[in-house]
Amino acid sequence: MYAVNRPFSQIITGPKQFVIPVFQRDYSWGQEQCRRMWFDIVNVMDHEEANHFLGSFVYVEDNAGAAFGSWVVIDGQQRVTTLILILIALRDHILETGWEGEEPTVEQIDDYFLKNNHQSGERMYRLALRRRDNDTLRALVDGKDVSEVRDGSELVVDAYDYFRSLLKEPGVDPGVVYRGVYRLEVVDVRLQRRIDNPQMIFESLNSTGVDLAQSDLIRNYLLMGLSQGDQVRLYDDYWSKLEDAFRNAGGGFEEFLRDYMALSQRSTTQIRRDRVYSEFKDFWKVAEAADTAELLVDMLKLGRYYAWFLLPSLADDKELIGPLSMVRDGGLGTTQAALVVRLYDYYGKGWLTRGEFAEAMTLIKSYLARRAVLGLQTRNYWAEFARMAYAVEEDAAFETFKVALSREKGRYAFPSDEDFFAGIQERDLFHLRSCRHILDTLENHDQSEHSPLGEYSIEHIMPQAVSEVEKWKIMLGVDWEEVHRTWLHRLGNLTLVGYERNISMSNLPFEDKKRHPKGFETTAVRLNYYVRKQPEWTAKQMQERGAELAGRAVKIWPYPEADIGLVRDKDVAELRSRSASRDVSSLRMSGPVRGLLESLQGSICLLVDNISVVENVSLCLYDAYGVFFAELLPMANHVRLLIPLAFDEVDDPDGLARDVTAWHWLPNVVHRDCGVFVDIREREQIDGAVRMIGQVAEVGVA
Repeated sequence: MYAVNRPFSQIITGPKQFVIPVFQRDYSWGQEQCRRMWFDIVNVMDHEEANHFLGSFVYVEDNAGAAFGSWVVIDGQQRVTTLILILIALRDHILETGWEGEEPTVEQIDDYFLKNNHQSGERMYRLALRRRDNDTLRALVDGKDVSEVRDGSELVVDAYDYFRSLLKEPGVDPGVVYRGVYRLEVVDVRLQRRIDNPQMIFESLNSTGVDLAQSDLIRNYLLMGLSQGDQVRLYDDYWSKLEDAFRNAGGGFEEFLRDYMALSQRSTTQIRRDRVYSEFKDFWKVAEAADTAELLVDMLKLGRYYAWFLLPSLADDKELIGPLSMVRDGGLGTTQAALVVRLYDYYGKGWLTRGEFAEAMTLIKSYLARRAVLGLQTRNYWAEFARMAYAVEEDAAFETFKVALSREKGRYAFPSDEDFFAGIQERDLFHLRSCRHILDTLENHDQSEHSPLGEYSIEHIMPQAVSEVEKWKIMLGVDWEEVHRTWLHRLGNLTLVGYERNISMSNLPFEDKKRHPKGFETTAVRLNYYVRKQPEWTAKQMQERGAELAGRAVKIWPYPEADIGLVRDKDVAELRSRSASRDVSSLRMSGPVRGLLESLQGSICLLVDNISVVENVSLCLYDAYGVFFAELLPMANHVRLLIPLAFDEVDDPDGLARDVTAWHWLPNVVHRDCGVFVDIREREQIDGAVRMIGQVAEVGVA
């Protein structure tokens, strides 16, 4: 590496060309950065003999010879491009105004900074940018109309126009601007290929101007060490198409890169957005062009699936736009993206049919919608969907996907039909973020002609300000306040209306709301068909309508009908894996308590084959089908046994059993669905405790 302070003018002049490689980002400076550069140039002339330091300019030889040198720019792209644009604007200002100062002349600017006049073709231009930027820059250098450039760079044109406008301001002297350029100084850093590491040097430099995105850094990392020919080929064939996919989708490139690494490594820990690049360097070590090409082939395939999830209208299989739109709609987030991409990949490989893929999207949406309505845990959703993605198997993709959904436990369990049916009727739906989506779907699901939902708004049939309308209080009855408080925001009282919401309409008596010119009797909204047939609107009607809509909701957002045997097999396999990873010796307890626990465990093993799993600080026991039947919790001087029986069901002639519900809290317990516990302090109590365990199977709990 060779580094020295040098005026920028000495670096750029001479028979040479600086090339911005394809792995660099497009020109990205806006007016703020351009203004700063302009004032640096102008203000340096206010200080006699002073130079202005611009930072480093790092480049590596590509084809550097005695006659003509080609250099690849590693750092300084935005600054050198902006300086060239200032000089083009200065040249064109002189041409347009006929300025006749001593210097510069049009020829000087062209010869010293813009062109290699003794070269032809691509070599004629002193600076070569990336793709669309380069087409625009060349048009400006050649004095052509940039509006004729197909798919040109708006930012390059904007910067040029901005400098043209500054040059036209009163008191601006083109000579001062030109001499100011000669007073700009940089650290001239020339790297030697095969000796210096351009990527390491690039990362060590402080960024000025517009920060690089994580995807920019990854692109540089993948392509920088390759030959220019390989860089261009891999960028054109793969990376540029990835950029286009996410540009068309409106963003999401960083999120995809994060999820791509997770899917590849089966990780359940989500990478922070600001660490995507650093994690990528651990994920992928610098490789030859063939290996990088193989990686990019896979990234492009999955990246397109990801972009189609983000914006379903982009999908190449138009029959999947509907299913993708359904799983994407409703403001329920993008944490399911990795699972959708894994399923799309399996569909592309023929491991899922189109119908199975569509049904899978319905079930993912059902999971999200049911849990949103019930107000269940959403934190760490990403990890749960990642686990589901890893559980999908190639040889039985659809079945194992349904099994993965069905096996979600505890805080992340898939709500049952019964819980969802009750919850969607009883919860305050109006204040949920998903309320509008729920009503919209109930209105248009399975309808060949969709209602124009964009024209509708949510309406309370029984108004929010019912106390102001005497007829409403009379209709609701003597307990109208309780009815209003209970039913106001529930599904049975919510609908969509085609009129603009306003207080005068909303608070009308029920009969007037029905007969209004835009009321329930004339509405085309399907959600109002039941309403317009009712002579009154009381708790009875709200309950009936809520139950009817809830029944439809259960069908729209169904529960996965997974193979019960396969679910059980997966549960048992997981339990056996956990059992093997940790045994009872890892639990801390006194010697006497350990003796009690081992004796109790031995007696249980004589009664029933079991899978013993250490969970938290307990030993939990499951039968051969994976059904829990006992928890053994070591205490200070005894063993606490918990059994999944109701206290009034247990046969306990020795009087050992105690009622869990009589206690406010039992610490360190894993299975809190147990109704009975026994504190075993002596070996003589073990036989009675084991008899109670034997009752679990007899009463059908197991």
